[in-house]
Amino acid sequence: MTLETMRLAASGGTDAGGHAVGETPGEGKPGAGVPVTVAAPRPATSTSALGSAARGAVIVLADARGITGYVLSVCEQLRDEGWLALTPHLYHRDGIAEVPVAEGATKMRTLTADGIAADLDACLEHLAATGFPPGRTAVIGFCMGGTAAFLTAARRGLGAAVSFYGGAVTEPYWSGAPPLLDVAGGLRTPWLGLYGENDTWVTLEEIGQLRAEAAGASVPTELISYPGAQHAFHTPERPSTHHPQAARDAWDRMLRWLATHVGPA
Repeated sequence: MTLETMRLAASGGTDAGGHAVGETPGEGKPGAGVPVTVAAPRPATSTSALGSAARGAVIVLADARGITGYVLSVCEQLRDEGWLALTPHLYHRDGIAEVPVAEGATKMRTLTADGIAADLDACLEHLAATGFPPGRTAVIGFCMGGTAAFLTAARRGLGAAVSFYGGAVTEPYWSGAPPLLDVAGGLRTPWLGLYGENDTWVTLEEIGQLRAEAAGASVPTELISYPGAQHAFHTPERPSTHHPQAARDAWDRMLRWLATHVGPA
């Protein structure tokens, strides 16, 4: 039950072992596919074994710092709950996995909507080939990852989506991406939003607007806001913003959302 990093080819083709064509261990080089770190419930030797070993698959989208110990711990916790968890390295086109916290807000805006969508689609194609069709797959994200999870829920029909304090509600972060309010009514995936009411990135007014717009979608949606909680309230390694009570409740709500909406094999 160790973490493994591999590289997924954008083509989505698979070999006899269920691995994407061109998939190789390690961080790799920019432009050669999508590096992902995977936490599996138990080692699997075949496509069918992987599909039956887990309750479903969860794509974990990192915050603006990239692939940190925190993000990897989220994958490990999901694995321990019986899910196959994988996190794509969204900064791979720059040949890096992680950026310092002070640079995250600037660095995340160098991403593009098309690049993020391509990386997500590579993950989804690989999962479908290894026993996890869209209905057995969820996407969750934190900060910029929460924004990307929401946009994915508007673009693709999956089992479930969860956004921890995803911003860009009224102003987009990335070239080619709409504000969340513009697509909230067209969500295609059941979506759960988890926000802090003292978040300086997302105003209380925006939280209310997003809740109202998402409620008009044809799929189940719910937005929970926590009084006194700030941005990054779920991250224990950031004590200035960590809110233990909100973090525990949000995590439990997320697990229930996944259990309710991600379909069985």
